[in-house]
Amino acid sequence: MTTLANTITDSRTMFQRQLLHLRRYPSLTIMLIGLPVIFLLLFVYVFGGTLGAGLGGGRSEYVNYLAPGILLFTIAGAVAGTAISIAMDMTEGIVDRFRSMAIARASLLTGHVLGSLVQIFIALFFVLGIALLIGFRPNATPLEWLATIGVLLATSFALTWLAVALGMAADSVETASNTPMFLSLLPFLGSGFVPTETMPAGLRQFAEYQPFTPVIETLRGLLLGTGIGNSAWITLGWCAAISALSYIWAKRRYNQKAAK
Repeated sequence: MTTLANTITDSRTMFQRQLLHLRRYPSLTIMLIGLPVIFLLLFVYVFGGTLGAGLGGGRSEYVNYLAPGILLFTIAGAVAGTAISIAMDMTEGIVDRFRSMAIARASLLTGHVLGSLVQIFIALFFVLGIALLIGFRPNATPLEWLATIGVLLATSFALTWLAVALGMAADSVETASNTPMFLSLLPFLGSGFVPTETMPAGLRQFAEYQPFTPVIETLRGLLLGTGIGNSAWITLGWCAAISALSYIWAKRRYNQKAAK
């Protein structure tokens, strides 16, 4: 077999390993679903009346505004588990066993990324379902739904590779559990929960130029028909840059640890 064929075969094996983990420990996926759902219900039913009035409507107006931000919050929270999983593999000795076998080095990281993407989309499916049940009413066409899935996939792919890199850089599982936490804060410091124009000047500038805001605005535009402007191109640029830089960082850290 060629090197590429070996890598694909080994990556599939590692992907199946991650799927087994998902099946054996469903509580992890349930936890990833639970927190976004809690925030969704909290903001809609506790703050939604007031925040919706600020948008010129009510609670029903706010749930439409909020749902795209919650979807991104779901992704940001889910990738933290990837960093922890990577750190566990690197510190518990299983990687040393893999090194003694004829396994493509890239396959371990690829398996983690693919497994994480499956877990993320399971969480997104359930969170979106809850949002629809409590009043989220997207008016997207089938083509716009496909574009929405593409944006969610590109964002998940980029943040998953970033989480892999953070997990590789961590010295312990505890550190790996903390370093991706800033990702869960970015939807709050963007347009995920309130419009950026309502924020103080300094915070507003950060919110408008950080990577999560164009992703949220793109999702909001695709699902609800609001203006997208150049947010879609900015989103793709951010996703490509984060994916490429995180992949290079993760692979370099993995090779460094493999050489020890």
